Amino acid sequence: MTRYVGTVAMGIRTPIIKENDDLEKIVIDSLINASKTHGFEFRNKDIVAITEGVAGKCEGNIVSLDEICLDLKTKFPNQKVGLVYPILSRNRFSIILKAIARYMDEITILTSFPYDEVGNGILDENLLRKSKFNLNSLFSENEYYQNFGEYLHPFTGVNMINIYKKIALEENCKIEFVFSNNPVDILKYQKDIINCDIHTRYETKEILKKAGANVLGLFEILNKPVSSSGYNSKYGLLGSNKLTEEKLKLFPERGETLVYNIKKKLKELTGKDIEVMIYGDGAFKDPIAGIWELADPVVSPAYTKDLIGTPNEIKIKYISDNNFPDLSGQDLNDALKKEIKSKKENLVGSSLSLGTTPRRITDLVGSLADLISGSGDKGTPIVYISGYFDNLADD
Repeated sequence: MTRYVGTVAMGIRTPIIKENDDLEKIVIDSLINASKTHGFEFRNKDIVAITEGVAGKCEGNIVSLDEICLDLKTKFPNQKVGLVYPILSRNRFSIILKAIARYMDEITILTSFPYDEVGNGILDENLLRKSKFNLNSLFSENEYYQNFGEYLHPFTGVNMINIYKKIALEENCKIEFVFSNNPVDILKYQKDIINCDIHTRYETKEILKKAGANVLGLFEILNKPVSSSGYNSKYGLLGSNKLTEEKLKLFPERGETLVYNIKKKLKELTGKDIEVMIYGDGAFKDPIAGIWELADPVVSPAYTKDLIGTPNEIKIKYISDNNFPDLSGQDLNDALKKEIKSKKENLVGSSLSLGTTPRRITDLVGSLADLISGSGDKGTPIVYISGYFDNLADD
């Protein structure tokens, strides 16, 4: 039978998920109920994607600000620190800053400009071009306010420098901002450093270390439990989210067990080999706001093994126009199917794959799932994807 539908992705509604709920059972029950209610059938190589938010919550991988303070006490006894390249996020970093400020007496924050690592604006780029500063400049908090202090983010309507300053002062911590795209400039103000960047974390730490800093990455704060009953993540505080004013949820730590348990149970119930993954932020960039969505250390912290790899696809448009310019209709369709069936197992570097997306499957699927589920009130922390690995030759 000819298939007229390719990849289908749908959000799956679940009960409201709370800490220590049985997520494995919730995922399976919700999928089975959805398939019965909405009439879809499970197929081999379908994918179930689970948001990291509920995975971390059900693990109970939740820590308090005071636990963060305990870890900071052992690692930064002088109670003065420089923070390099934190992202500007009320959900992601504000609660972390609150904990750091609670323990520290003094903080200097060095931010990149004109935006942070994931594209959140810090200042008006038009004003920057008209000012005496350029991308190689180092300027102070006073200079920031004199030249750019009226800046409000176009989507959120807030100035995160103001918000971060208020958070630290409310914890009775002295705070100062400096602005530079050279991380070593922080050493003019502090010698004990936490580099807070996400995707360049190892490079930045090495640069600072070679420059003489006593430096730890944010990924090394709370990367081990501070008590016998405490929680932790191999990513430390990276990938964490604000849960309450006094708690945050860490990035999932035990996701591999979850995804394989769900895969096994779905096989028993449906007879199909279904892949399972946990996903966080998708890896895509907003063309208007310039925000790169990926504020997590990875798109997917856990996935079944058949999701490893990159797509191995030929570009139909290229093959059609270049190899079969005189064919059309069913003849062209048959020729393309034959070309797909005979493609090599690895098309890297081949002109046949020109224009296809050279990204990992987990990043692509995680980005798709993130767009489907959203981060607001949709109530669909599970995304079911069917036909992702299909192609034109699969009738």
